[in-house]
Amino acid sequence: MPSPQLLVLFGSQTGTAEDVSERLGREARRRRLCCRVQALDSYPVVNLINEPLVIFVCATTGEGDPPDNMKNFWRFIFRKNLPPTSLCQMDFAVLGLGDSSYAKYNFVAKKLHRRLLQLGGSALLPVCLGDDQHELGLPSKFTLHFLQEAPGTCSEERRAASPDSRGPPSELQPFLAPMVANQRVTGPLHFQDVRLIDFDITGSGISFAAGDVVLIQPSNSAAHVQQFCQVLGLDPDRCFTLQPREPGVSCPPRLPQPCSMRHLVSQYLDIASVPRRSFFELLACLSAHELEREKLLEFSSAQGQEELHEYCSRPRRTILEVLCDFPHTAGAIPPDYLLDLIPAIRPRAFSIASSLLAHPSRLQILVAVVQYQTRLKEPRRGLCSSWLASLDPGQGAVRVPLWVRPGGLAFPETPDTPVIMVGPGTGVAPFRAAIQERVAQGQTGNVLFFGCRWQDQDFYWEAEWRDLERKGCLTLVTAFSREQERKVYVQHRLRELGPLVWELLDCQATPSTCRQTSRKR
Repeated sequence: MPSPQLLVLFGSQTGTAEDVSERLGREARRRRLCCRVQALDSYPVVNLINEPLVIFVCATTGEGDPPDNMKNFWRFIFRKNLPPTSLCQMDFAVLGLGDSSYAKYNFVAKKLHRRLLQLGGSALLPVCLGDDQHELGLPSKFTLHFLQEAPGTCSEERRAASPDSRGPPSELQPFLAPMVANQRVTGPLHFQDVRLIDFDITGSGISFAAGDVVLIQPSNSAAHVQQFCQVLGLDPDRCFTLQPREPGVSCPPRLPQPCSMRHLVSQYLDIASVPRRSFFELLACLSAHELEREKLLEFSSAQGQEELHEYCSRPRRTILEVLCDFPHTAGAIPPDYLLDLIPAIRPRAFSIASSLLAHPSRLQILVAVVQYQTRLKEPRRGLCSSWLASLDPGQGAVRVPLWVRPGGLAFPETPDTPVIMVGPGTGVAPFRAAIQERVAQGQTGNVLFFGCRWQDQDFYWEAEWRDLERKGCLTLVTAFSREQERKVYVQHRLRELGPLVWELLDCQATPSTCRQTSRKR
């Protein structure tokens, strides 16, 4: 496939727009985009009709005038005889560099953006306006307007508990599913904590089939939320409303209005994620502490990437831990920049491990709790799996926001088609759903290759599989890798039973005939 093509065109009077454009070009090439960077008047403007993707970076000079190196382009683009479909194949973005102390602030960028739309171009985003008067050059995307009312008046809990009844649950309107059970299914001597978690989805409108996945929106731990607010000097109970700075920009739909700082940090900001290079770039801009700012600039520079990898990526240091390492900078971060600095928590997907035909109104998942050690003292923990493992429905009502989407596994609908399933470890979860569903529909040609370390420590659903074997609904082949001197995995069992596997793949007989053949072998 041809590489995506990007063109960056700039109009610069003092060199700032050119510098920004060259930086955009470097970032594009780092992301494997073929990118050209040119001054507007050095570019043959008639070729613009053939460009699929263009970023315009332009300054405003004097009283709303274009820079000298884009004046010819300016006269051409505003010709009245240009067809309104001239640029209908072009996606574009405009970045303006201006000074809000002038009456015609970013006049050139705003006018160019409108003209490109008139000529049929498709804007990738609203016109972006850089302000030389702003302390950071670029203002935050949103502003937080803090309310004077007493703590506890924010309504996110009430709103979250009252889901919209229109349509099935989704990311914007998840179902708050009661957690019915949270059971560890690995033995006490096993190194990993694996949970079978059961949700009640009565009245949710959720429907799913074998192979589908459930998405769960996790939260940060209360301890991390408290630590974050302490480091940044934030009152977790203070409420605010969120407002975009530019027209056409929407507020994050997952955040209620008004919202408390506690809700923002616990439910939205991914403070447990490993920060990217851009995080250090913006944090350096926000820092007024000389030594900390110098280090942050080093981490965000091209020369500092090896050191950044050693400090952050390799040990999996989190955003919260980085902020604790730069306390003077963290304590001075304006709240307006929190949503620019820290990404949103992303939902996690889990294979559904049950069938509605076997467990009506229930949805089960098998979760391996992620925890591992790096050179940092504190163990690394998966945000969602650790959060789920911490929830105890035996201590009171627990509700988890979730929704369902189709998965990538598809199973045959014809009853006579046997199915070979290979599911080592927690990878067996979607096959349990499939086997339950197929058995309930009378489909008995089910062959499962399952592998784990120890039969008495991590053999998930052993009793269920054995019962189905006795009933003639399942052919089970196991591989316990640590129970003999030579490690045995599912691929070894597949090789040993190669003739059976091929016969099943090529089987024209009924599932019962295939089953009888497997027993003889």
